[in-house]
Amino acid sequence: QVQLVESGGGLVQAGGSLRLSCAASGRSFSSSGMGWFRQAPGKEREFVAAIRWGGGTTYYADSVKGRFTISRDNAKFTVHLQMNSLKPEDTAVYYCASAKLGRVGVQTFDYDYWGQGTQVTVSS
Repeated sequence: QVQLVESGGGLVQAGGSLRLSCAASGRSFSSSGMGWFRQAPGKEREFVAAIRWGGGTTYYADSVKGRFTISRDNAKFTVHLQMNSLKPEDTAVYYCASAKLGRVGVQTFDYDYWGQGTQVTVSS
């Protein structure tokens, strides 16, 4: 069983920053990388950022490029999402996910394990 536990969400004013973390554990954990997605009320879950365990290659949605940074700690199987210059439109539940082997992509079907989500609210 694989568990992904997110932390770090909260309420912040526009222009502020938050740092999300996701810790992965489980005997059967085997993954090419990790991703962050978000889902706002009434909208579909959308890709935010992803990172490969090996090499650390990163991928970002255009809407967050230059503002968000994804990083990883391979020894601790932990990924972080540093979110700066937050905007009200960043308000959503943020989910971390573990990528299937060989698939670090931008679609939800590239991922097989998901965290419970953490709420991020940005006030204007």
